[in-house]
Amino acid sequence: MDRTRLHELLSSVRDGGISIDHALDALKTLPFEDLGFALVDHHRALRKGFPEVILGQGKTTAQIIAIAQRLNEQGQHVLITRLDTQAAAEVGTALPELRYYPDGRLGALGTPPEPPRGQGRILVVSAGTADLPVAEEAAVTAELLGNGVDRLYDVGVAGLHRLLGNLEKLHAASVLIVVAGMEGALPSVIGGLVDRPVIAVPTSIGYGASFNGLAALLAMLNSCAAGITVVNIDNGFGAAAAATLMNRLSCPANANLPA
Repeated sequence: MDRTRLHELLSSVRDGGISIDHALDALKTLPFEDLGFALVDHHRALRKGFPEVILGQGKTTAQIIAIAQRLNEQGQHVLITRLDTQAAAEVGTALPELRYYPDGRLGALGTPPEPPRGQGRILVVSAGTADLPVAEEAAVTAELLGNGVDRLYDVGVAGLHRLLGNLEKLHAASVLIVVAGMEGALPSVIGGLVDRPVIAVPTSIGYGASFNGLAALLAMLNSCAAGITVVNIDNGFGAAAAATLMNRLSCPANANLPA
């Protein structure tokens, strides 16, 4: 249940198109549904503007399938993160309509929302090719949450001319997600070049002293470029969710969406 569907439901009751009992049946799973092993939040799209997202990591395929089915049956677009290839094959057998995005390890069911007219675009930037799984998790998630998304990959500080040759892309974006491992310097460079929100995503890519992304995380948290927001290591999804909320605020048509 999201804002649009609730508005349509209430309008149908007002206009006599459906009965109050029918509307109550449609609303009976709000705000959540108990599956025994999970409380499925059918109310989240109404509160946040996008439905509950399923974290595939740590769940059995049976659990993923059951949650996805219930969300899908309620007419919600379903997004599954951290879905490896084997689990995706099993989920796809039970739910043949599953779309799988292997580069970002994401699965989806249903039709994602279209970007609202007048809303800006999110630019996902990666330092290196090794950062692409996290960058693609961010980019595809942002697309499936209803954003226009552009990509700019392999423009790390080891070859800064690659970044400087794409300044128009940087300045055209409403929000930038910058993904980097190793020393994690790229968000600081970009943060000093643009007047838009920059969300920094440290990745676990790097040699021993990178400590599986801890070095990049600390570098980004200590950036001298003002206004950089930092999410957790390898958290492309979290960056996309934050960028989505920021991007909506840039669109006057979305001024009344729930925070």
